[in-house]
Amino acid sequence: MSHKPQTLLLSLAVAAALAGCAKQDAAAPADADATKPASASTTELPPTAAFAIADLDTSKNACTDLSDFVNGKWLAAHPVPDDRTTWGSFEMLDERSEAASRNIAEAAANDASASGLAKLVGDFYATGMDEAAINAAGIAPLQPMLDRIDALKTPADIAQYLRDEFAAGRGEVFSFGAEADFKNSSQEIGYAFQDGLSLPERAYYLEDGKDGSYRKIREAYVAHASKQLQNAGVAAADADQQAKDVLAFETRLAKASLSPIDLRDPDNQYNFVSVADADKASPNFPWSEFMKANGLSVEGFSLSQPEFFAEFDRMLADVPVAQWQAYLRIHAIDGMAPYLSDKFADERFDFFGKTMRGQKEQKPRWKRVLDATEGNVGEALGQIYVKQYFPAESKVAMEKLVDNLRASLKARLENLDWMSEDTKAKAIEKWNSFTPKVGYPDKWRSWDGLATTRDGYVQNVLAAAKFNHDWQMGKIGKPVDRTEWGMTPQTVNAYYNPLQNEIVFPAAILQPPFFDPEADPALNYGGVGAVIGHEMLHGYDDQGSQFDAKGNLANWWQDSDTKGFEARTGKLVKQFDDYRSIDDLPVKGELTLGENIADLGGLTVAYDALQKALADAGKSPDEKIDGYTQDQRFFINWATVWRRNFNPEELKVRLNTDPHAPANFRAIGAPSNMPAFATAFQCKAGDAMVRPDDKRVVIW
Repeated sequence: MSHKPQTLLLSLAVAAALAGCAKQDAAAPADADATKPASASTTELPPTAAFAIADLDTSKNACTDLSDFVNGKWLAAHPVPDDRTTWGSFEMLDERSEAASRNIAEAAANDASASGLAKLVGDFYATGMDEAAINAAGIAPLQPMLDRIDALKTPADIAQYLRDEFAAGRGEVFSFGAEADFKNSSQEIGYAFQDGLSLPERAYYLEDGKDGSYRKIREAYVAHASKQLQNAGVAAADADQQAKDVLAFETRLAKASLSPIDLRDPDNQYNFVSVADADKASPNFPWSEFMKANGLSVEGFSLSQPEFFAEFDRMLADVPVAQWQAYLRIHAIDGMAPYLSDKFADERFDFFGKTMRGQKEQKPRWKRVLDATEGNVGEALGQIYVKQYFPAESKVAMEKLVDNLRASLKARLENLDWMSEDTKAKAIEKWNSFTPKVGYPDKWRSWDGLATTRDGYVQNVLAAAKFNHDWQMGKIGKPVDRTEWGMTPQTVNAYYNPLQNEIVFPAAILQPPFFDPEADPALNYGGVGAVIGHEMLHGYDDQGSQFDAKGNLANWWQDSDTKGFEARTGKLVKQFDDYRSIDDLPVKGELTLGENIADLGGLTVAYDALQKALADAGKSPDEKIDGYTQDQRFFINWATVWRRNFNPEELKVRLNTDPHAPANFRAIGAPSNMPAFATAFQCKAGDAMVRPDDKRVVIW
């Protein structure tokens, strides 16, 4: 299936995306759609990840390792569940989201007369849960696609197939979608982006890895591809050869692909060309024909990684048609496997879930179907969700916190001693143009025209893929809709979009340990306050700082300030490079730099905001609750947010691909640079959580 290009928006969230939920029994937002399903189930939601004093391991020293002191005991008692690859604060809230969304989906599925949003959700969920019908259908729903692949004879046939697949909402080799123009952020353009690999990133194809781990994964992938092809009716000997051809094909794509670190550079995400020039550079894949097939009439687009697309064009000419067919065949099968009979879904899980990420058991069907419903009609479900599960008062309280954090950040910017007045004025200009979004969209997306039925799961998935693709294409060439959200309300996460200079906080994150209206200020400022600060500071990290107040990719820095900034961020790269994770593998400081800048700056401005809030309320930061001061509770809850266990396989993948450092390092990284932390816990010079003056990182 085709996906939106992996531009900056996708890398500036607070955590890897997880579905989530907020509190129950809330009043509906005044502008929410009146459509709702039949009476919801009364299934009780799982607990939140709220901080509890009993979780602290007082045998450990916060000055040695804050994460161990706050989370060590809890993590030892809460291993990763068999149907997950990670477990911690975010995942516990994800469980709440799934339970709430299941209530909504089951109510809709049980209402045969449902209409509007409820019908969309109910049709997806009901057909996905009909395991008997899905297994009885076998390969049949995919057969027309496989027959089309079998009939390919020439490079021109392959190019036409790719165009048609993209137009249907599917696509291979690269991704294509709509995003704001990096140089004119008020307008949407098309972005073509490298893609097409089954393994996490290029290194898995080109290196052996520690103890041959990458080589073993490649061997397992070939075995998986062969098995999946055999499931689709290919003879064993032919399947084995085709699987080897697929690996060779993807290895060639990998050689032309940029690494995750290289992709963090905005200049490697944007390369605007005219369609006419793109046609000249790509004789085997005329982009004018691609645009026409996708209903587009545009002068140009971003051909974001030109070397990758040059290799793609060469491959159309010199890779044998049979090898192309093998590649397209396995990608068609694996792409649709979650919606096909058990043998396809199980085989896909055995490799991508069990082998790659160490997940012991596949999720139960209801969770998998819910994932598909979220992926295809997530905002439709979200519109119902906020009516049933989001307290209106939480939005008001969150908006107040955002205002407090904005004031704290402004004070920091104004008092910087290393930045020139000219650059500082531009930084304040950007601060003035921040747009916060809280809870849910002010304007909901329309789903008019998406026809779903109770006749078949794959049928609904394909209909939604086409509908969502056409929606994406419909935005290209038009002004950006600044009311649009990049996450659903039921997602436990938050993000910063540099192209719109906006900070976005879905409803689902507004619960413990992030936010609790009954909690003392320290917990809220150390939780969601630090998240608010984190997202704002993305506007000034190594990526966000390259975008101006209007969201355009433009240099607003004096050269001397750029050098000062890079000297400071270089120390942060070194700090995280020095951290060692599983099997002594390093955390990649360059890959995680943006998130680490945001963590450090976000926690710093959240601490400042807490001090002001306490002073305004006439409270002392030394006042103790459960034996800990407000300053101590602030840092304790920060670490609670980053409470997370990983399966070894999952952790290794994330070390290579995730722009977020592993959670335990996020818990200690920022506080160890803050004198306020050392003061709060009476740490001394030489303690592990007190970085020496020459290594301490101070940026914003």
